[in-house]
Amino acid sequence: MELREIIEAINEEKQKVGGIENVVWLAAGGSYGGFYPGHYFLDQEAKKLRSKNITSNEFVQAPPAFVGENTVAVVCSMRGTPETIEAAKVVKKLGAATIALYVDESELTEVCDFKFVYDSVAVDSSDFSKTNAAYGLKIAMLLLDVVEGYEHVSVALQSFEGVDSAYRQAVTDIRTKAIKWALQNRESKSIHVLGSGATFGAAYIFSICNIMEMLQIDSPTVNCCDFFHGPFEVINEETSVFLLVGEGGSRSNDERAARFLQEFGGKNVFLLDAQDLGLNKFDSKVSEHFNHLIFSPILNNVFMRELAYQIKKDYMTRTYMWKAQYN
Repeated sequence: MELREIIEAINEEKQKVGGIENVVWLAAGGSYGGFYPGHYFLDQEAKKLRSKNITSNEFVQAPPAFVGENTVAVVCSMRGTPETIEAAKVVKKLGAATIALYVDESELTEVCDFKFVYDSVAVDSSDFSKTNAAYGLKIAMLLLDVVEGYEHVSVALQSFEGVDSAYRQAVTDIRTKAIKWALQNRESKSIHVLGSGATFGAAYIFSICNIMEMLQIDSPTVNCCDFFHGPFEVINEETSVFLLVGEGGSRSNDERAARFLQEFGGKNVFLLDAQDLGLNKFDSKVSEHFNHLIFSPILNNVFMRELAYQIKKDYMTRTYMWKAQYN
């Protein structure tokens, strides 16, 4: 079944209990961050639908009271993370309709009502309009259109057709800057990542998955708005800061942070602008919701890899993951 057919089937079934009222996004790590654009879209655009993005094990231990028969749960795991499978079981017992996003079949795809395979963001040959983040966003757009109606649905869905080519052009356009950034930061012991609005999920993934997990470098993630409520006190000429400047309503917040960093920061401040990645070529009615779909793979596949090369780090090695017992 196509995504719209899945959403329409769920919506028809849920009419028996009053319709779809809530959407929960369940995943862990990078998959959790990958749901940010879908959640952010509904948070911004929906008038009635409630959306909550929650990490798998947090949901297992403390599911929100609103989750029940009027809920759609979108659950993502590349290969079947145990706590995500458990989250799917819990949310299904609570009466929610479940959609699994996956790369490899696992118990997750057995538990969920519907399943949809996606392309990995870390694989160069992937179609970047078919990643987990892209499908999460498309599900959010279709849910809004089916349940409430979404006036920009046609241009939004058409915009997915330009994602892969925009990403590939951005890879070419930004590589020289990425090499320069990696050279300047190869001695950095900590890299602060800033973003806001629709870019915050990409900033979060860059910190926890790319810099901390893959390169084992400390990396706080800070919202550009909250930057001025504490975190800016650590800025000096040596502080390494990576700022995402996005398209959309929160761009002015990113630009405010940029002005401060340009005045008080030093050579290790780097700004990655959505307009340099071609996001301003998307229709302005929907462009902000596509920030993540370009930013996140660029950060993983260009910036993280360039820094790994400069510090002579095999980014597939881990200290604890796949080794230490933590369950």
